[in-house]
Formats: sequence, structure tokens, C-alpha cells
Amino acid sequence: MSAYLNELHLPNRILLGPGPSNVHPRVVQAMLMPMLGHLDPDFWPVLDHVRDMLRLVLGTTHPWTLPLSATGTAGMEAAFCNVVEPGDRVVIVVNGFFGERMVEIASRCGADVQRLEVPWGKPVLPELVAQALAAQGQVKAVGVVHAETSTGVVSPIHEIAPIVHNYDALLIVDAVTSLGGVELYIPTVSLT
Repeated sequence: MSAYLNELHLPNRILLGPGPSNVHPRVVQAMLMPMLGHLDPDFWPVLDHVRDMLRLVLGTTHPWTLPLSATGTAGMEAAFCNVVEPGDRVVIVVNGFFGERMVEIASRCGADVQRLEVPWGKPVLPELVAQALAAQGQVKAVGVVHAETSTGVVSPIHEIAPIVHNYDALLIVDAVTSLGGVELYIPTVSLT
């Protein structure tokens, strides 16, 4: 690889911004390997390994832990499409672009979306969620972005989750930019 870079006369720089960022040589080497499609039988053990690592990162042993071979938007779409039915009331916190994306996806599922507006660049405060849920009555789900990419703000999901569960609602969290980089501890409730 270094011969190729030398041939192109590309400088070797250390990038310390939010992106693009340096890629470890092991990753570059792995990217040179032949592609393994998501329908290839050899892919399933890889997905099982990713699922096990995902459980570790999420701090769960729940058998329903499922990694998706898809974009973050596809994952969010899957979460809402499998939880929300037409007419279900959902509260979605909007404190940036990806909160807006949740509203759009839930609306396409036919949800009765109740927006909880938080100024962009501000975290979602647990007391705001508690007030919104107290005012709404029964809701099916609450959607929150853990780390809002558009502003860089992180919200305390570990404090929000018990409030949502106290109202017997499901919590749908967008953790695309935080998972594995910021602790994401979500107290769980029994689904049985």
C-alpha cells in the first residue's frame, strides 16, 4: 500500500478532525480483500460475531439483539415499522436534523406524532420528557437521538429510559454516532 501512496505522492497526514479521519493500516488491508455480500452464507458467522459484540456494547444478553446490514436510516425505519402501527401515539424529541428524520419516518408509519421541541444544540433533559409524557396520556413509543450528529450534543438516555418505561412506552434511540464511542447504558424492562 505504501508503494501505491508513494506513486501518487500523497502526503501522510494525521487527521484529528471530526472527519475524514485516519484509517488504521489493518482496516486498509481488510478493505483490499474480496467483498463478502450480505446474502453469502459465509457472512452469517460474521453477523453472529457482530451481534455478540453489539450485546457487549449495549450491556445486554437479550436474544433479540439484532445487527442490521444497512444504513442508520434503514435501521431507524426498521425500528419504527416494527413497533408503530397507524394511529399509535408517539412522542419524538426534535433537537436536531436526525430528530426531524424520526418524525418523518414515524409519520410515514401512520403514527400520531407528538413533537417535543428542544432547541438545536441543547441536550434532551429528562424532566422535559417526563412533562411531555404526563401531558400526553398513553403513548406507544418515545424517540430520542442519543448523540445528535447535526449539533454534536449528547442526551442522557440512561436518565430518560426509566421515565419512558414508567409510562409503559417503548424507547426508540438513534445511537448511530454514539454507539461504541459514548457509553450507552439503557436500563431494560422485561418484555414478558
